[in-house]
Amino acid sequence: MKEEKQKHKKATQENEKKPTNKWKIAFIVLLGIVVGLLAFFFFRATQQREVIQYDTQPIVQREGEPVLSINSDKKQMNSLIDFYLRNYQKDSDVEYHFQLENQAMLTGDFKVLGAPITFYLYFDPYVTDDGNVQLKADSLSVGTLDLPVKQVMKMIEKSFKFPKWIEFDPDEKTVLVRLDQFRMENGLFIKAEKINLVDDDIQVSLYLPQDKEK
Repeated sequence: MKEEKQKHKKATQENEKKPTNKWKIAFIVLLGIVVGLLAFFFFRATQQREVIQYDTQPIVQREGEPVLSINSDKKQMNSLIDFYLRNYQKDSDVEYHFQLENQAMLTGDFKVLGAPITFYLYFDPYVTDDGNVQLKADSLSVGTLDLPVKQVMKMIEKSFKFPKWIEFDPDEKTVLVRLDQFRMENGLFIKAEKINLVDDDIQVSLYLPQDKEK
């Protein structure tokens, strides 16, 4: 009789332990799923699908006096940028937008785990000594995700189509607008003189092609 009571007590204790074990197993499985999803997301965000290489062209020296100096503002420049990008991206499956506010802002969507993610990347623009424009990444907004600017810039560079005169440098968190490599249809060059977005003051100069300057 005593032996039967001990067996019954042991069975009861084992049954009491089972729910605890089930909860432990469920927790471990859930934790594994979460860790797996995070690892997969990090892999997708950091993997290099292809190496994008741009042939860096030498700086085109624009000497002499400009044929025309233009004072503009953000509203006018945004209209010009929007017009150019609409035409440039008309055959593209994905679109991005670039506009000037108190900072320069690049925005668009890319997919992570099949879900569209909207990004807002803010830059501070600087005019270089050779009349090009450097955009220095200042801050990033990607919904509730906390991603490094460097990795997002790599994803943007791979996901979207940019003109050849736009050079990304994710390691330095910069984008160089190579105006010395951009020509209008009539051959005129553009050189940036001043960009002050806070005071809404933008100045550029137009130069004749080099072979016409001689």
